[in-house]
Amino acid sequence: MTDLYQSQRAMRQMRRQAMQRGVVAILDVGSSKIACLVLRFDGSGRLSEDGSIGALAGQSGFRVIGAATTRSRGVQFGEITAMQETERAIRTAVQAAQKMAEVRVDHVIACFSGANPRSYGLDAKLDLEGQVVSEHEVAQVLASCEVPEYGAGREVIHAQPVNFALDNRSGLGDPRGQMGQTLAVDMHMLTVDAIAVQNLVRCIQRCDLELAGIASSAYASGFSALVEDEQELGAACIDMGGGSTSISVFMKKHMIYADAVRLGGDHITSDISMGLGVPLTNAERIKTFCGGVHATGADDRDMIDIGGDTGDWEHDRRTVSRAELIGIMRPRVEEILEEVRARLDAAGFEYLPSQQIVLTGGSSQIMGLDGLASRILGQQVRLGRPLRVHGLPQSATGPGFASAVGLCLFAAHPQDEWWDFEMPASRHPAGTLGRAVRWFRDNW
Repeated sequence: MTDLYQSQRAMRQMRRQAMQRGVVAILDVGSSKIACLVLRFDGSGRLSEDGSIGALAGQSGFRVIGAATTRSRGVQFGEITAMQETERAIRTAVQAAQKMAEVRVDHVIACFSGANPRSYGLDAKLDLEGQVVSEHEVAQVLASCEVPEYGAGREVIHAQPVNFALDNRSGLGDPRGQMGQTLAVDMHMLTVDAIAVQNLVRCIQRCDLELAGIASSAYASGFSALVEDEQELGAACIDMGGGSTSISVFMKKHMIYADAVRLGGDHITSDISMGLGVPLTNAERIKTFCGGVHATGADDRDMIDIGGDTGDWEHDRRTVSRAELIGIMRPRVEEILEEVRARLDAAGFEYLPSQQIVLTGGSSQIMGLDGLASRILGQQVRLGRPLRVHGLPQSATGPGFASAVGLCLFAAHPQDEWWDFEMPASRHPAGTLGRAVRWFRDNW
């Protein structure tokens, strides 16, 4: 995969094929787990007469017919580090989901975290001279956007117009068919390390699967964990995964910023393992069932059996107070949240009309996290779980599935695709189309 631009167009074609076949798999490749959901579409993109298909709150015709997760292998900080191990894990998850769905899947839409995402805001203006805005004018104004030099070894993963303005009327979703003197556009562009994407694409191809789409998990999580008002008025979604923590900021129903912190739940587990001298599997169990970040007086007396299987009876029957466990976990959780705060400050989050923060992801379930987060981030914080998709198996309704469920919504309603119109060659002189529209049209 030498050029992501060409491959994006190929993926779009695959997505159409998958929709025609009616079955597509969603693959969330994380550092701690790999999740696979199999979706069946009714082919119309609308609910069927009896309402049996739509799992998407009356918006789109799909339902989840298979779901599986497996422990992730060969993935660190959301990026593949050991190809064969990740390939085996993906095969395991996909095969288990296929078995539950009783259908073979050829096409997958994947999301990933990490890969050093960077956000750019682009804008441009076009003189209309009072004519009606058509696809040609939209394409022209997009073409006028000055694409920054985002550096070698980086690829565009998302590119969306987030706002159109006609004269003094801003906040337009679709300016086509309207009249005015000046058309302006604001765009958001997200770039990632190309090698991380190429490794994921290669890994999926090695599993004999066709890639029908790719997205950043920060985008997917915000898509599913934020309610409509939050997406409209301004909110941040913090997806705390195993190897990394993704951050996305939404406004006017579009993602306007994304970033990632290379710290997550696995680092907390590792601290417990080292602090208590127990294997990682024990540390994970202790974190999940007994962990927290807010100690009370009772926690000094609340003893936890930390167990072990060294064969040394004295060593294996050790206990530790819950207050000690919290003392190990809290500094790392604070470090993650401080990093998140620094990224939100850099994004100018405090200037949004609403500053709701939603915590999701598997690591967001640590007891007392929301209270600590609101103190460090200084905003309203709530815990979020995937919304808007009904009929999910119970195992896939938790916060750890925010990005997988968001990817289902992305598959049904690819926002970027809405702007994919061909430009007739005769409508513009050769060579005047800027880089922006070329990649915008080829990309999506």
